Amino acid sequence: MKRKRIVVKIGSSSLTNLNGGLCIDMLREHVDALARLKKLGHEVILISSGAVAAGFTDLGYSSRPVTIAGKQAAAAVGQGHLLKGYTEELKKYGLVAAQLLLTRQNFLHKEQYQNAYATISELLKRNVLPIINENDSVSIEELAFGDNDLLSALVSGLIHANHLIILTDINGIYDQNPRTNPDAKKFNYLAKIPDELFESASGAGSKVGTGGMKTKLEAARTATALGVQVFIGSGTGAEKLVEILDGKGDGTYIGSTSHASLKTSKQWLALHSIPRGKVEVDKGAVQAILKHGKSLLPAGITNITGSFMVNDVVEVVGPNGELVGRGQVNFSSRELGEIKGLSSSEAMAIVNSDRSVVIHRDHWVSQRKEKK
Repeated sequence: MKRKRIVVKIGSSSLTNLNGGLCIDMLREHVDALARLKKLGHEVILISSGAVAAGFTDLGYSSRPVTIAGKQAAAAVGQGHLLKGYTEELKKYGLVAAQLLLTRQNFLHKEQYQNAYATISELLKRNVLPIINENDSVSIEELAFGDNDLLSALVSGLIHANHLIILTDINGIYDQNPRTNPDAKKFNYLAKIPDELFESASGAGSKVGTGGMKTKLEAARTATALGVQVFIGSGTGAEKLVEILDGKGDGTYIGSTSHASLKTSKQWLALHSIPRGKVEVDKGAVQAILKHGKSLLPAGITNITGSFMVNDVVEVVGPNGELVGRGQVNFSSRELGEIKGLSSSEAMAIVNSDRSVVIHRDHWVSQRKEKK
């Protein structure tokens, strides 16, 4: 089997007892399967939920806490249980575990995003198994991922994984909830996620988890858009992950090999960057960007909104206000106000700069379909 880079996401319900507390037997089975992938030469990254579920019973809660303070306190306790369990079980296979706790802020800032990529890449190079979780103990609710399903998709794209395996307690995607409808139809393969599936998808499926099938569908859509193939389903035993890679998994396979991976820097632009302003362009500029793959020049700009500096991210909109894409600018909003509509040579002379383009193609992502 060809060496692959694989992200495995394990949810709370697959790691903890029904009423909370870490289940070592369940964790051990997952580690057995992860170790099997490593033995076959694959690079493996684990996204593990379960910190809150593993910790709340130690704090005297009878069920998963609902307050932010309660959840963050439970996560602070439970994260230690999780890491201890993984570390001890992986050591039996001679494997080293590394913990990374991420927040949405780590993705919003380009330098932190690039540092996360560099750290994970170095760990994989050293044959370490990274174990990633959201830093629930300090995350701000407004900027939280909401569930590790989305985090697993974003990490998969960040490190250019071949596969994202989301293990859950339901064996795949159905057209209706199989727990309430015995006639629900299971999908063994989906090239992409149809919109109607989101309408029938459910929320949290267990007392100890936060996600549900809807968050998994959203994660799958994000991951496949980034060129990652996805599996959502269940499995048992040490061979379950190998079986999934072999196409024999009990679940739903999503995506295809034809979708190209998006460069890390462009992922940050498309999914995480915060636009500081807006640049309006004429029809000719829209055509040049989308149809001919050109960079944005001063001549095509008709108006500027907002205040931004060099290297800030801005949105680019067409004549009718439709979003074209976003990119990092080579000029400040003040400079663009002086050179909009001018030729590149005139613009360079006015601002005394050797920069001839406003947004270079290498620092641009289209958010409309580019025509071939």
